[in-house]
Parts: sequence; structure tokens; C-alpha cells
Amino acid sequence: MTDITIIGGGVAGLTAAIGLQSIDSDFILFEQSELLKGIGAGFGLAANAIQALDYLGLKKDIEKLGHKIQSYNILDQHGKILLAPDTQSLHQQYNQSNFAIHRADLHDYLYAQIPKEKVILKKRAIRFEQNTEKITIHFEDGGQHTSRYLIIADGVKSPLRQQLLPTSIPRYAGYTCWRATINNNTINIDQGSETWGKNGRFGLTPLIGNRIYWYACINSKANNRKFKNYTIQDLQTHFKDYHAIIPQVLEYTKDEDIIWNDIIDIKPLKHLAYDNILLIGDAGHATTPNMGQGACQALEDVAVLMDELKQTQDIKKAFLSFERRRLQRTKYITRTSKFIGKVAQWDNPILITLRNFILKHSPSKWSQHSLEKLLKVNFMELNK
Repeated sequence: MTDITIIGGGVAGLTAAIGLQSIDSDFILFEQSELLKGIGAGFGLAANAIQALDYLGLKKDIEKLGHKIQSYNILDQHGKILLAPDTQSLHQQYNQSNFAIHRADLHDYLYAQIPKEKVILKKRAIRFEQNTEKITIHFEDGGQHTSRYLIIADGVKSPLRQQLLPTSIPRYAGYTCWRATINNNTINIDQGSETWGKNGRFGLTPLIGNRIYWYACINSKANNRKFKNYTIQDLQTHFKDYHAIIPQVLEYTKDEDIIWNDIIDIKPLKHLAYDNILLIGDAGHATTPNMGQGACQALEDVAVLMDELKQTQDIKKAFLSFERRRLQRTKYITRTSKFIGKVAQWDNPILITLRNFILKHSPSKWSQHSLEKLLKVNFMELNK
């Protein structure tokens, strides 16, 4: 019987494994995929994520894998600035930088830090039996594993979370998304941006290795078969009226480069700890990507959990303390990110004009409110 079992080999699960290894815990990680690699393209590691990595002793190496973000302006579809967050003052205030990183680069690094015998692949957990002394995890292939404690980190569609909470099913945000990573040799983009227009959003940011990560969000019904087969040519037509860099980026993208999925999250939960079971990462508080906080909150989770486990040998107590420290913060981010996504995806011309006017003419302190509230709080001290 294992002391602690982790289900899920994403950012949350892998980082939790590294954390448990650092405090000599007996653990094992199960992942459903045959190969453990980052699926997707790029994402942000904001200053709070870098703080978490610093606490976990991973900052120095992971910063080398990221592209430092000097600016990330919000633009209208003609390329005019709507909002220019003061990232430099935030950097000075919190003594951390913001980075963009490719998901595969981060996964490869995290996986390399864990002894391979501690990670079991091709094992999809589908249900569990829980009592006060142990948990038996059942897998799709008919196997099972017994553990004293269980950390569920298998993502927004976690079947184990839905066993715990049958009504906690993923909810559709109202828009769908394409992503890709392409070569930057010809385009030479050196700043990130997100464009808000009547046909949707288009974001892009440089990555190390002279690459660009881009994404495009379009309003749609869920599981729209029309968009399932969308090509680059279709996206070029859709965004043809946007400022020049967007058609240019699409011109250098191939159909085989793109990844498509609907944007989903889960309604904030009332609990993250369930006796000897703990939910972390997207399994516990999946959020839309509008604040760039999905992976960041997973890293915060692990930093706080390790802080608790270092203070007590009572793991159930550590799980409860983790919940107290994390629940309100993750609720705030999920709700705020959902709201930002709704406003950013407005397609009504009158609402767009009003939104753009407000963003252009609001004092910078107001426009940065969500970012300030996110970063001004030391999450390691929150509710401690």
C-alpha cells in the first residue's frame, strides 16, 4: 500500500510528485496517457507562478525555458491599444517576472525530475472506494491500487471528482478555441498581445527557440461540428478584417499545426479536501484561460500543500489547512476569469464600442485592478 497516490500527470500532478519527493514522502503517480507530454501550445507563468516555483526550488531551471514577457497589450481589431497593463511596475513590486512557456517544454522538465519507477503510464483511474484508513483506486484496464491518501489532479474532466461530486460537470464558456505554435523567423514578433474584435479574440506571444504561440477564440455553441473541421483558410477568412499581424501569423501556420477545443471550466466548489482525498489543479478549480492562471494556480496549490505537509505529519489536517488557504482565492480567479471572457467575447457592435471606450479612457489603476488584486496578495500567507 502506498502512502500517497497522485492521479494525473499534468502540471499539478507532476509538480506535486516533485514536492512529495523533496520531503521524502512515499508516493506514486498514475497517468492515463501512453506518453507523458504536454498537450497544447503555450501558456503564461505569471509572477505568482514564479513565486510558487521559487518556493519549490524550481524557479531557476524553469525560467530558462520561458520567454520573459515585457508587455502584453489588449488591442482592438485595428491594432489600436485598448489596455496596456504596467507589467514593469508589477515586476518591481513583486520582484518576479512574467513568462510564456511551451507546455511540452515544461512537462518534459517536470517529468525528468521524477524517478521513472514513480510514474505509471497507461493507467486511467475511473473510480475509487474510500474509507477512513485507505482508498482503493480502480482503473479502466481492470487493475486497482490501494493508498492511504489520494491527490486527484487529473484535470477538468476528472471522473474521480465527478464521483465525489456528481453535479460538478464541466461547463461550457460559450466560445471555442484554436491554438498553434509556429516559427518566428520571418514574422519577428517580439511582444505579446491580445486583440478583441467583433469576430472574436486573437492572442499571440513569443516563446524561446524563436517560436510564436497564438490562439483564436470564436463564439459558438458547444461541440460545433462546423468548427471541428475548420482549416487555416477558414480562420484567415474569419479574421480577414483584423490588423495585419493576425493574417500574417495565420499565413505561416499549417493545418497540422492547430489544436482545437471548446473552452470550459467548473463551477467553484465548496470544498477541496474530503478526509483523505484532496483535489488540486484543474480537477479542483478549473478556470477559463482569460487571466492566464490555470497552470499558475496549480503551482500555487503545490507550494501551499508542501508548506502544510512540512508543518505536520497529519496529512488529513494538512489537506484541510490547504483547503482553508486556497478555496477563496481559486473561487475569485474562476469567477473573475469567466467574467473577463464574457466581456472580451462580446460581438454586439454597441457593447463593443462602449467596452472599448471605457478601456481606452479608464485610469490605468482601474484597468489593472484584477491583476493587482491577484498579485498584491502573498498566496503563501493567505489564511495561514
